[in-house]
Amino acid sequence: MARTLHEWLDYIEQQHPSSIELGLERTREVALRLSLDKPAAHVITVGGTNGKGSTVAFIEAIARAGGLKVGSYTSPHLLRYNERVRIDGQDASDSALVRAFEVVEAARGETPLTYFEFGTLAALWLFQQSALDLVVLEVGLGGRLDAVNLVDADVAVITTVDIDHVDWLGNDRESIGFEKAGIARAWKPLVLGEIDSPSSVLRHAYAIGANAIRLGSDFFHEPVDNAHWRWWDAGFEVRLPCPSLSGAAQQANAATAIAALRALDIELPVTALAQGVSAAALPGRLQRFSLQGTPVIVDVGHNPQAARTLSAWLRAAPVPGQTLAVFAALADKDVGGVVDALQGEVSAWFLAGLHGVGSRAQDVDALAGKLSASAAARGSRHPDVPSALAAARAHARDDDRIVVFGSFHTVAEALAVLHSGQ
Repeated sequence: MARTLHEWLDYIEQQHPSSIELGLERTREVALRLSLDKPAAHVITVGGTNGKGSTVAFIEAIARAGGLKVGSYTSPHLLRYNERVRIDGQDASDSALVRAFEVVEAARGETPLTYFEFGTLAALWLFQQSALDLVVLEVGLGGRLDAVNLVDADVAVITTVDIDHVDWLGNDRESIGFEKAGIARAWKPLVLGEIDSPSSVLRHAYAIGANAIRLGSDFFHEPVDNAHWRWWDAGFEVRLPCPSLSGAAQQANAATAIAALRALDIELPVTALAQGVSAAALPGRLQRFSLQGTPVIVDVGHNPQAARTLSAWLRAAPVPGQTLAVFAALADKDVGGVVDALQGEVSAWFLAGLHGVGSRAQDVDALAGKLSASAAARGSRHPDVPSALAAARAHARDDDRIVVFGSFHTVAEALAVLHSGQ
């Protein structure tokens, strides 16, 4: 009997003893059996610590506004696995994903694949069947040894480099930058979305002959007024509406997306830039709700750099009352660094456990134990995100707001409550 999508996801999660195993040998072997080559006429690969998903969303929206048929692959998902694979503006259907998993399963034989590797090959197979003009691939972890790096992209993008996934990538920006720079290709553009990229990234680009296109050196952006901003490089300038996505970092992400598309050297009307910047949407990034009259902001920020961005946004948009934080994180995250970045903006903490996420699960007491030196450790403790959110709502007074953050899993659990309106 044919498996449902849910049954396939359960199955592929069990096909490798580790949830993560970096390396391209096994996935390359299966890709060759599937005759997977270039999944579209043009390919952009997006890596980095933070800003990847937003940059992919901007590239997709601008390219589609310009009339291109676009596929995008992102991870992780928030509510449905289908979110990871988008074709021409729509999430892949259950039936399409099931068919792709069947094809990958038949081709892999005895070759073990991780959950991410299995999904990446399925996405590439779907894209190859869809006659796309452009595919945008978000790197899962690092870059050099990530399954997405099977594909030789026409343009590689590194949004930002900061400390995260230290067990896999190294514990400093230079080490992490080297891993992320592995998505660059010889003599192809490498777009860098931050002004101070690690020297390891620039050294690697120079060594392979990649053309580094750097924010602050080769392309620029600046605000014009409350509703507009300006993008320019040596031969082009455009005034654009502010991004639909909230947060100061989104202007840099949109600027990086424009630089990546211009590096492809494809024809896009100027109107597509404005339409795409305005239309790009991505759940869980400073997304705003109301819960029984109390404003709630949810954000997937799960490392110190993302927390600093969230802190700056909260500081720039103060409320008359207090900011109450609902925080839950995976066990391998720098929770101390995250909390330190937000201490000055949070009045009360509601800590929660995360369960059902495999070896990276963390109960609330373990989380609080890692925060013993901070005020957050004295916050109330709750077994899961919904109960922490309920407690924060009960505590909230007029003019207070709640911010929920810490991981994709944290936000997904909060969204289930917020979409229900309870």
